Amino acid sequence: MSIQFVGRERELKKLNDLYATDDFQMAVIYGRRRVGKTTLINQFCKDKPTIFCVGIESTAKNNLENFSKVVWKWKGLENMPPFGSFEDLFSHIGTLANEQRLILVIDEYPYLAKADSAISSIMQMYIDHSWKNSKLFLILCGSSMSFMEHQVLGYKSPLYGRRTAQFKICAFDYRDSSKMLPGFSKEEQALFYGVTGGIPEYLKHIESGKSVRENLIELLFDDTGRLFEEPSNLLKQELRSPATYNAILTAIASGCSKQNEISTKVGIPTGGCSNLLTSLIELGIVVKEKPVGEISSKKTIYQIVDQMFRFWYQFVGPNTNMITAGYGEMVYDNFVATQLSSFMGKVFERMSMDYLIRQAGTGQLPFFFNEIGSWWGGNPKTHQQEEIDIAAIGQYAILLGECKWKNSLVEDSVLRKLIERSTLFPYEQKYLYLFSKIGYTCECTALAEALGNVTLVEFKDM
Repeated sequence: MSIQFVGRERELKKLNDLYATDDFQMAVIYGRRRVGKTTLINQFCKDKPTIFCVGIESTAKNNLENFSKVVWKWKGLENMPPFGSFEDLFSHIGTLANEQRLILVIDEYPYLAKADSAISSIMQMYIDHSWKNSKLFLILCGSSMSFMEHQVLGYKSPLYGRRTAQFKICAFDYRDSSKMLPGFSKEEQALFYGVTGGIPEYLKHIESGKSVRENLIELLFDDTGRLFEEPSNLLKQELRSPATYNAILTAIASGCSKQNEISTKVGIPTGGCSNLLTSLIELGIVVKEKPVGEISSKKTIYQIVDQMFRFWYQFVGPNTNMITAGYGEMVYDNFVATQLSSFMGKVFERMSMDYLIRQAGTGQLPFFFNEIGSWWGGNPKTHQQEEIDIAAIGQYAILLGECKWKNSLVEDSVLRKLIERSTLFPYEQKYLYLFSKIGYTCECTALAEALGNVTLVEFKDM
């Protein structure tokens, strides 16, 4: 199915603005696999003179031969011998870029850099002494988040300080995801966004001629499905000892959120567990969270932030035996369909936060906040633990919100509970927001209007 290019407007504009300068530029583009980095680069490079090279998991010699073929082919020459070294190749590219604006893309740069440990230093030399005075537009792209952040952008890298722009490409939000899902209702679009985590590569395989049930079974609950082994494949590509990381993610999905709980469940020392969790955080699979406004690390918890991983470890992983035996449809009907609404609760919280961020960015909120997330903590009056789905803090004000993804109207009791919890925060200005899948009761609406500092948001308006 052919999908029209959607989203990434800000990144495209920035790249095109840099291209228009006609000066040397070095853009670093990175993000997790399947997120659409190469698609973005191809869209930017369309109708522009571009040499597009891809690093391969092989030797430096093979990479040089591969790059040489690409350069000669771009010049319209076939069967030319490879360049003698990367120095010769880069020197030739510099000559080409002196004559015209030229884009050089090195996709999967970490593969090249691991094949030739000197390549970053060689490239630094050419940037400093040759390319900086040329019309070259260099793009280094990679999926290895840790490598790109430490070995390309990090201060110990030979390339540190040479980049003129960097782009961390993230998954689509609900709005951009929905553009890839024509023919589905808004609720169905939200569900697919939640299950795929907004990853374009996954979204493009959803077929509009099939129901939600048919699509999810075909993708995830069939052992030949495109996403059936996706998390384990990604772990194998990015990490050593994928089985241990799998055990950690399984532990978090089962309800372990604190580091000591996870290490006990997996059976590894706390220190070792900390390092493994850091790797998962760098990949964008896990997030380390504290209550909004909290300084102490005592309340730190770990959650699976990649929604596709969260869905897989909640529904697919525990049922792999039944799915491989051919009972995927029964697994979906008995264990998944009845819990989708509950799964979507966290997704709706993310959607609501994204909505508030957009509103703040366009000046449509009563104040501008600099921190947003969830809050949890003790209530000194009741001596009970309290949780608030959304808390956004500004200099003198706070916004508190509750999100309800259910097929019934939100009652005034939800608002009253939020009012009560708002007394835990010593801010003069307090704004309360409720987010509902389908709407509010008359009593809830009347109470909100009477208070004056309450905003009721419906999913259809987001």
